[in-house]
Amino acid sequence: MITITNARVPGSGRPIDIEVQGGVVTRVSMPVTSEAAVSADVADATARIWPADLAPTTDFNHMLAGVGGGTPAITGASRSSAGANRDDEANTVIDAAGRWIIPGLWDHHTHFTQWASTFGRLDLIDARSAGEAMDMLRRYIDERRAAPGGLDPDTFVVGMRFRHSLWSRYEQPTLAAIDEATGDQPVALSSMDMHCGWVNSAAARRLGVSVEKSGLVGELDWFDAYCKLDNAPGAADETLRMIRLAEADAARKGVVGIRDYEMTDDNLGIWMKRFVTCAPQPDDFETNPAWHGIDWEESFAHGIRGLRVDAGVYPEQLQTMINSHWHTGMKLPGSDGLGRVGAMKMIADGSLNTRSAYCSAPYTDIFPDSYGTLSYTPDQIEAYFHLATRHGFDIACHAIGDEANTIVLNAAEATRAHGSIEHAQLLKPKDIARFAKLGIAASIQPQHAMDDRDVIARFWAEPAGIPYAFRSLKESGATLLMGSDAPVAPLDPWMAISAAVFGSFTSDRSPFQPEQRLDVRTALAASTAVGRDTLQAGDQADLVLLDRDPYAADSPEEMRAMGDHVAATMMNGRWTYNVL
Repeated sequence: MITITNARVPGSGRPIDIEVQGGVVTRVSMPVTSEAAVSADVADATARIWPADLAPTTDFNHMLAGVGGGTPAITGASRSSAGANRDDEANTVIDAAGRWIIPGLWDHHTHFTQWASTFGRLDLIDARSAGEAMDMLRRYIDERRAAPGGLDPDTFVVGMRFRHSLWSRYEQPTLAAIDEATGDQPVALSSMDMHCGWVNSAAARRLGVSVEKSGLVGELDWFDAYCKLDNAPGAADETLRMIRLAEADAARKGVVGIRDYEMTDDNLGIWMKRFVTCAPQPDDFETNPAWHGIDWEESFAHGIRGLRVDAGVYPEQLQTMINSHWHTGMKLPGSDGLGRVGAMKMIADGSLNTRSAYCSAPYTDIFPDSYGTLSYTPDQIEAYFHLATRHGFDIACHAIGDEANTIVLNAAEATRAHGSIEHAQLLKPKDIARFAKLGIAASIQPQHAMDDRDVIARFWAEPAGIPYAFRSLKESGATLLMGSDAPVAPLDPWMAISAAVFGSFTSDRSPFQPEQRLDVRTALAASTAVGRDTLQAGDQADLVLLDRDPYAADSPEEMRAMGDHVAATMMNGRWTYNVL
């Protein structure tokens, strides 16, 4: 058994003790003199939980739920053998020394392999024009060629996160520019939102795609082409190395779980293999501080053991999954219960940055009028929802434009589907209340609002709906799930929480849509699997110890820096990160 003493609840100076056994929180106790005293502490924290210009509408006594509420202790949890480690067996007592304790954090929308690729591939996020992007690409190729072993002329050079929606119309991608910069070396660059790629002629031939003068490949054609890059020579070993780095980076930020919607033909099989064989080497633990203090042999000898993963599948694989008797929630063999089958991920429309999100009003600053595109017809969306729901799959449907969201909500209502709408970036006012009514969660990525605010002013200057309606969704009763859409935004819940609460990436800029900001407790709770900011007996032993109270952060910079205040991350009763 592990006992963590002298921890504190965010927003309160009161100590609590946590007992963990068999990968489960078995006891949460809060020694208090009176419930009134604790309520006073919580009331004092209220001003820090909400932005100064938003009036709280919530009874903050809810913070006491599950942490005593004036009673000596809460007990009564079923035990699980999964996740037991040596500390668990040795009845270890850990003094948290007044650190704040929260449930483990989740990122509810990732493309994890592509995110991991940013740990080794060219990142073009800072390019302000096509010319700057090509300069960065030339330097990167020159460095690869000059490195030991050189650069095989048949190896794909892959770049990530170029942002052409913010570039001048005179500085847009062209096939001629990328061909001039790269020659015969195959090069494929993915846009920030992953809805298009910029490829040279050599890559286009190898990927089997046709390109126009822009060199751009969009939507489903790009998704198919991008998947082929993982099968390129040498890609497998490099991917496993980057996956390990991304796993350690997530633990360092307090992340214990992800929903992964990687675009691949066999996401379940890939994760089953990773759980069994993707074990770091001992040298990795010497060179990477994120793994210091971790028992390599105990924690990682059988593959990935630092993350829970809900692995999604795409419509094209759904019937095969059904025939193999998979359904949402099933445990992946070899994962010790850490991997599960996720939802059927479907992409209903495009994106704002590529001007392909399907909207009811035309985009501004575009001629002729464009309303975006649907990736599937409304009938196809409904048919896939029906098939998924009938066979035990949740749905996770990408919908960004307001018209796409209406169509997806209609399909969910017709089929009684359960799950989430991913992004829900532009919503008609009449559709906002439908999320709660239908029991469909809104899976939101608040950092996208920070990245898109200038793009919205350019292309959604006259929308028929409300962009990024976070607070409206919450007040309507909708369940919010927060994530990053990594690599579109970094896999960092603190960045998402900061964006949701402060509405700005920097204190130097006024908040974007201040009326849609969330309070800290809501944002933190939406970044967990339990939907709370406190632990309760019976929870899985997934927790984070922080050197600072997150409710004390009073600027976007301070909240984004909370990842630097993670002292330890426990997942399933094991420390995956620990600098205590």
